[in-house]
Amino acid sequence: MTSETRNVAVLAIDAGTTGVRSFLVDHAGATLGSAYREFPQYFPQPGWVEHDAEAIWAAVSATLAEVLAGRELSLAAIGITNQRETVVAWSRVTGRPLAPAIVWQDRRTAPYCDALMAAGHLPLVRERTGLVLDPYFSGTKLHWWFSTGVLDRDDPDLAVGTIDSWLIWKLTGGRTFVTDTSNASRTLLFDINRLAWSPELAELLGVPIGALPTVVPSSGVCGHTEAGQSPLPAGIPIAGIAGDQQAALFGQACFEVGMAKNTYGTGSFVLMNVGTTAPAVVDGLLGTVGWTLADGTTTYAYEGAIFVTGAAVQWLRDGLGIIERAADLEPLARTVPDSGGVYLVPAFAGLGSPWWDPYARGTIVGLTRGSGRAELARAAIDAMAFQTRDVVEAMSSSAGLALRELRVDGGAAVMDLMLQFQADQLGVAVTRPVRTETTVLGAAGLAGLGVGLWSSTTELAATWEAERTFLPGPDRTAGEGAFRSWRRALERSRRWAVEEMDEPDGPTGG
Repeated sequence: MTSETRNVAVLAIDAGTTGVRSFLVDHAGATLGSAYREFPQYFPQPGWVEHDAEAIWAAVSATLAEVLAGRELSLAAIGITNQRETVVAWSRVTGRPLAPAIVWQDRRTAPYCDALMAAGHLPLVRERTGLVLDPYFSGTKLHWWFSTGVLDRDDPDLAVGTIDSWLIWKLTGGRTFVTDTSNASRTLLFDINRLAWSPELAELLGVPIGALPTVVPSSGVCGHTEAGQSPLPAGIPIAGIAGDQQAALFGQACFEVGMAKNTYGTGSFVLMNVGTTAPAVVDGLLGTVGWTLADGTTTYAYEGAIFVTGAAVQWLRDGLGIIERAADLEPLARTVPDSGGVYLVPAFAGLGSPWWDPYARGTIVGLTRGSGRAELARAAIDAMAFQTRDVVEAMSSSAGLALRELRVDGGAAVMDLMLQFQADQLGVAVTRPVRTETTVLGAAGLAGLGVGLWSSTTELAATWEAERTFLPGPDRTAGEGAFRSWRRALERSRRWAVEEMDEPDGPTGG
């Protein structure tokens, strides 16, 4: 660290789904301080999830005040990473929200998505956006606001955007209304080939393009803080923006084609860098913008969403009571050499990538009289690795790229047993970094790069450090047999709800 960078830090704001974290990150990539605040969740109807945008802003302001208190640092830039797909609407005159924010988890637009599918619009959506027609994404949420009269599409003062746009508007005192390419690519309104809002999709969904933010690169100065708007002084450049999973890919320094990361959380998100050309549309996978640098270079990614990984651990704890704490899972699983032929398919909410089967249901197969708590614990851990392999193999096949290494983070990545099994399943190294706050590091890296604190991604990559690398064992025979059995178990779970509905009520003979 040079004398010029010793007292310089990047402020990274991670606006998540349930809370906000603010971090100070130095030139070496180390965390100098952090603060966290939760904000309320609202569930006004079954399947509806809402946030108060002002409460999110209050949480941001509180974390900024806490993390900066008593520190004498020069802030080089601000980076923002955020929950994706959640939408906010506000007035450009008053700066106040016009409706509760609709959260990415919200399912109220499912019937509209079904109608769009039935009308044959999926091919256009897939070709333009790389996404699928699902309530998860922002565009149908905006349509709901306009179609129900909550918002007036002819209002010239209307602003609609994702959480990054809202926070930048607030930080700049309403002077800057922008989003970046990674967040825009999650809206169903953005053409990832042209890197611009799509007039055809905007018309299809009934969204006025004039109400949408200007799209800017993920790295590069897009605005400056305004005095009196937050605990920050005036003039600090906002120079990094990315959706949380793209930020994690950047924070894991996956800068080369074929590099991939997996975040093992409640569910898991696997992203693979596929280069500077938008990836081909592939069933089961999403194509997305990873990031765009200040020079205009855009990196794309394939994304696979696994619905249940850590949530299966919660089920074993809260639903079955076979463990008291999540941390008990690995020690229990280590008491047996393997799962004893037991396979758990945790399709509690259907299956995500690469299957996208909403009718799949959770399944346990292979039970014998000798099966017990330990075998079920081991089966839950194995399922995390099996599901990841399913996604990675689909990505590698579609992109024509051989995975060289999988970089991992998230709560379940603390389990050495799981990561070793993951390496054995993939046949490549699985690496856990020293610094696991990868979304924060991604936001900080994009911002620091945007103001020249780091001169290149090569210099930035030098700040990434492996804590432990798990290498596949020399003999994969047993692992391949286990994977074949996993696929058999998975087939038992698929379309279970449909088949159940098709079953007759019972025997009718006399």
